[in-house]
Amino acid sequence: MSTKIAVSAIAGRTRWLLFGLVVTAGILNLVDRQIISVLKPVIAKDLGWSDNDYGTLAAWFQGAAAFAFLFTGWIADRVGVKWANPLGVAAWSIAAIAHGWAHSMVQFILCRVSLGATEAMGTPTGIKTIATIFPPSLRSAGFGLGNAANSMGAVLAPLAIPVVALVWGWRGTFIAAGLIGLGWAGLWLLATRRIDFGSVQPAVAAPTDDAPDYGPILKDRRTWAIAVAKILSDATWWLLLFWMPDFFNRQFGLSGVDLGPPLAVAYGGAAVGSLIGGLVPSQLLARGHDLNRVRKGVLLTSALLVLPVPLALQADDYWVAVCILALTLAAHQGFSTNLFALIADVTPQAKVGRVTSFGAFCGNLGGMAIAKIAGLTLAAGLGYLPLFLFASISYLLGIGWIQLLLPRLPKLRKDKP
Repeated sequence: MSTKIAVSAIAGRTRWLLFGLVVTAGILNLVDRQIISVLKPVIAKDLGWSDNDYGTLAAWFQGAAAFAFLFTGWIADRVGVKWANPLGVAAWSIAAIAHGWAHSMVQFILCRVSLGATEAMGTPTGIKTIATIFPPSLRSAGFGLGNAANSMGAVLAPLAIPVVALVWGWRGTFIAAGLIGLGWAGLWLLATRRIDFGSVQPAVAAPTDDAPDYGPILKDRRTWAIAVAKILSDATWWLLLFWMPDFFNRQFGLSGVDLGPPLAVAYGGAAVGSLIGGLVPSQLLARGHDLNRVRKGVLLTSALLVLPVPLALQADDYWVAVCILALTLAAHQGFSTNLFALIADVTPQAKVGRVTSFGAFCGNLGGMAIAKIAGLTLAAGLGYLPLFLFASISYLLGIGWIQLLLPRLPKLRKDKP
């Protein structure tokens, strides 16, 4: 009979293997959801979709993900990261495969609802896993590296998806992505067969840690600080994730494989933002700088970098627009990385999955709203200006809300030797 190994005692190589698998799951999550946006011109022509139809599909996806987040955090906390990871990846992979047989709008709505609901396992499970395998002072670096690597999914998707679609068609692309995910679930179970995932401490010593803290998360201002900031910031992320290919198509006439390089560069900015937004605060915290200043300083800097996004509409050369949107996505990931780190900073470990899920639920409500609003705005002939103007101030509103509810963060807990 094999002996179980505590997660705190695993070797560095094993720790990074698990981290690599978590990152790969995030990439698969992004690729599966991006297939429809990258191939939107092809699928829309094949199935006769209008802009409003596509906006409706995006809203259904976001709505399903939003409401599923009310349960997926509880599932992640309940079953633990060992089983939540393969359960989530296998479920959304099956939902992706189902797209290959969808023909009518109703069938596609059902597929998008299934994919959105199952992909909602990814965020709370990924955050909880990284918080489990990394010590407190390294968590923001872990979140940053994870977000950067996940952003590579957004970089690779517009390069790989059109090529796969040329060979196997858009239906075969969905099926291939799903089969890869099922293979991932098997690898995770194999890699974790001897590991015992125990509980770990939050990064900060908050007063509520003196007693068991399993009370309702909705009564905690920390939860609402995260939730509203997620609504405001995620709306811009989902706007660009679903509509950026359409923006380049409308504004510069790009489609098919021509969309690949601009989208890859734009999402490459997201990867850079994740790295900087994760590594810089980790270095500052390791040197003893104040958690409150570091975390909020990165959030504010990220918010300011989003302000120029409406200028993309004035660009004559699409590469200028690409650079502006790359900066926007970099700033988003810097903001998002530290918002996720903030959850681990101030939330007891037993609640991390649920607080993350509730924040993601709220963020997806913002995404659901902006997806439908974008479809209606474009169908009305108003263009992208109203949408980009909102995006430019959304992050400043988010950091303002955090400051209002959490004016001072607790001291960072020292790592145990």
